[in-house]
Amino acid sequence: MRVDEYVSHDATALAELIREGAVKPDEVAEAAAAALDAVQPELNALVGERFAEPLAYSADGPFAGVPFAIKDLVLHADGIPQRAGSRLLGDGVAMPGDSYLMAQFRAAGLATMGLTATPELGFNASTEPVATGPVRNPWDTTRSPGGSSGGSAALVASRALPMAHANDGGGSIRIPAGCCGLVGLKPTRGRTTPGPDYGDLLLGLAIEFAVTRTVRDCARLLDAVHGAQPGDRYLLPAPERPFAEEVRAGSRPLRIAVSTTPSSGPGSVDPQCVAAVRGVAEQLESMGHTVVEAAPTIDAAAFDDANLVAWTSFLADAVDQLATAVGVTPGPDTLEATTLACAEHGRTLRAADLYAADRVFNATTRAVAAFFTEHDVLLTPTTCAPNTPLGHLDANASGLDARGWYDRIFSFAGFTAVSNVTGMPAISLPLGSSAEGWPIGVQLGAGLAGEATLLALAADLERAMPWSDRRPAVVAD
Repeated sequence: MRVDEYVSHDATALAELIREGAVKPDEVAEAAAAALDAVQPELNALVGERFAEPLAYSADGPFAGVPFAIKDLVLHADGIPQRAGSRLLGDGVAMPGDSYLMAQFRAAGLATMGLTATPELGFNASTEPVATGPVRNPWDTTRSPGGSSGGSAALVASRALPMAHANDGGGSIRIPAGCCGLVGLKPTRGRTTPGPDYGDLLLGLAIEFAVTRTVRDCARLLDAVHGAQPGDRYLLPAPERPFAEEVRAGSRPLRIAVSTTPSSGPGSVDPQCVAAVRGVAEQLESMGHTVVEAAPTIDAAAFDDANLVAWTSFLADAVDQLATAVGVTPGPDTLEATTLACAEHGRTLRAADLYAADRVFNATTRAVAAFFTEHDVLLTPTTCAPNTPLGHLDANASGLDARGWYDRIFSFAGFTAVSNVTGMPAISLPLGSSAEGWPIGVQLGAGLAGEATLLALAADLERAMPWSDRRPAVVAD
């Protein structure tokens, strides 16, 4: 298989070619290796060397032989060193065994080719860690691919991979999807497993899944890996039918709310992002949906205070646990300046602060859940601007305390964190385009276990406003 042939197919199409015998898995892997090698010097999206051979996978899975990569954070594969974007872990620490979701990726047949870059411990809306250097956006290499799943997004957008693992604690699937012109679904809390290492990852804010180029790949992958594992804290109702069938069937008439006001953070919204949302709203109305101006009413200031508590307590614990594990004292030689500031803030918190934050999260969740009893979908921008310049979200910048760093992140990522707190699903779609030719992400959110609604509507929008012919400046062929 030639590289130019490889990059023209999404994961579903590659799987079909392999299953039909039109191409061998080894040939696809060779094309993927060449594609990754072609873009890595420009994008810097892989951590360490590309694997010489894909990790073992099931030949019976629905994506048997389809190239894939895993983010260097949380999820782990047996014996593969993990760095979490930090100098603290040096060349990496290998975890014993696969995490549950990694085992499911293998069972789905995904051929893992390498590790993708993350910012340090995932707390950034850009991916430019000191440990491995900045990841560059394939649409414009002076710009950020977003974060924290920026390495995965850059590789999928450049077509070096058809899809890649990602996770999301405040927008880390949807933000890079928006910046790089991809489909990024944050599933409902509990839809994918965080086990066995976590019960509620990041106090329940975080969940793992992937970024893809097409809606059908997103749906088919969710069909392959959703579901609770023994010991998980949540058991969601099974979908009425496979998510891939929802994509084929399309959506029913929906009541769709539209808002261009950030739900958190101190940011203002770029007029181009507002225009992208307005254009999608008009398209939805022309498709027969009822579109109204509305948004949940939440206490944004209290929300940001509580979200800061969640993140800094998580970072304090993560830093202390990792430092103990590797026998290193955290300091400026091993951690970025804002990580140190956030960890320091987290160590000052009391148990009462966590309970107070939980009360705010409960109030937020109740308000948003009530909103979704009257509306099926909430349409917003994904981010407050199409992307950011590299260096704008420099986690090693001096002079920022924990709140200053939080505000800088969420002045860009003001629309994504609410769905992490509520546990409700949201998806970013590349439905807008800036004057510079960059993609603009538009976000659709729904109530608990509403992935079927989102994927059906996303598929309708993909058919009505297709993006598959848009190619970034850096493409693997």
